[in-house]
Amino acid sequence: MPAVKIQEVTSTEKTLRVAAHSHITGLGLDQTNGNVLEDITAGLVGQKQAREAAGIVVDLIKSKKMAGRALLLAGPPGTGKTAISLAISQELGKKVPFCPMVGSEVYSSEVKKTEILMENFRRSIGIRIKEQKEVYEGVVIQLTPEEAEDELSTNYGSKVIKHVLIGLKTTKGTKTLRLDPSIYESIQKEKVQIGDVIYIEANSGAVKRVGRSDEYISEHDLEAEEYVPIPKGDVHKKKDVVQDVTLHDLDVANARPQGGHDMFSVMNSMMKPKKTEITEKLRNEVNKIVNKYIDQGVAELVPGVLFIDEVHMLDVECFTYLNRALESTLAPIVIFATNRGNSKIRGTEIISPHGIPVDLLDRLLIIKTSPYTLEEVVQIVAIRAKTEGIVLAPGTLDELGRIGDRSSLRYAAQLLTPAHILARTNGREEVTIEDIAEVSDMFFDAKTSAAHLSEHGSEYIDHQK
Repeated sequence: MPAVKIQEVTSTEKTLRVAAHSHITGLGLDQTNGNVLEDITAGLVGQKQAREAAGIVVDLIKSKKMAGRALLLAGPPGTGKTAISLAISQELGKKVPFCPMVGSEVYSSEVKKTEILMENFRRSIGIRIKEQKEVYEGVVIQLTPEEAEDELSTNYGSKVIKHVLIGLKTTKGTKTLRLDPSIYESIQKEKVQIGDVIYIEANSGAVKRVGRSDEYISEHDLEAEEYVPIPKGDVHKKKDVVQDVTLHDLDVANARPQGGHDMFSVMNSMMKPKKTEITEKLRNEVNKIVNKYIDQGVAELVPGVLFIDEVHMLDVECFTYLNRALESTLAPIVIFATNRGNSKIRGTEIISPHGIPVDLLDRLLIIKTSPYTLEEVVQIVAIRAKTEGIVLAPGTLDELGRIGDRSSLRYAAQLLTPAHILARTNGREEVTIEDIAEVSDMFFDAKTSAAHLSEHGSEYIDHQK
């Protein structure tokens, strides 16, 4: 009897790069009283007061009582401001829009600063649209393209697809449909084959592959497929469809309209690469339609979060615009973050706290973050090592904590990967104190680099001389 060849199926899920805040999963608060559960929960360490304040903000957002308000996270560099903002987004869930940006993103030679701000504002406001759609749903039991002579072609015998016959089956019966060739292109894009469960929207012709029918499961099937049950009811039915879009999605779709006139047809036009300018008049029209659908109960407004890091990089024009935008009826929750103390407002000679005008500061709820203690630095480095899959020898974690306390937390965390590579080069999986010492000699931290520059400054080109 020939040997059965069994091959391991590699997962089709993408391997995510380990980023600076990959370990953050939430604020780590008690759901009953809003207090911090432990010192280390959900990837966050310390900052109890800031986390509890952020928890109250999350509750305000969920109860839709904070629309049009703003929050400022202020603290020294490396104190977890971005981490707390990401934790807020994790607590809100995937259905609430979260749009992060940096203050310097508004400066462009092609687009106005206020246009970039407004675009991000509207990316942060979600619309949950509920609509009944006529659909054909079932398991594909027949898929036959009907060809005919191509009258326009100069090549003899050239054929084109005129129609496609598709048979769909549910628990209640079967139905054969004759579809337009444009729908056949959608079927090919979805890689639909016999045995797949699909649904076709009657109005727009959009095709969606749900999965493989569980009728086709066999004990020898090694394919990494998602199996779904056979749809119940008739092939032709009315189905409640819920779609989450943002106001910016609707702006873009209406700037280049195509397809049907219902709210879902806008989704089909989003793949077009052509960019059209979105005017204030168009946005006002979109707002009117959205408000109409909200009043009819067809749509629901979901105010999201716009996170602007390094907010001191904005200039006085942007701040003036933000003052007006926050008063709009369709405004998201805005979270600012800055590490500046008293500094000039960009574009003026005025010195203001955090480089933000006083009239805008007056609108903000301000959360303060504090520098981490030595113990907290050690705990954060330990979490980073675990996230990156790095094994540390006894005593190495304490050494990294001392380096982080002496220089910066970011520098200590950045030493982990080079030290791991060095250890593996030497044939070890564990990172030792000697590895840390060697890589810290190779790579300077900011303070060491500044001290070296002051000592050997004469060897460098100095433009101030």
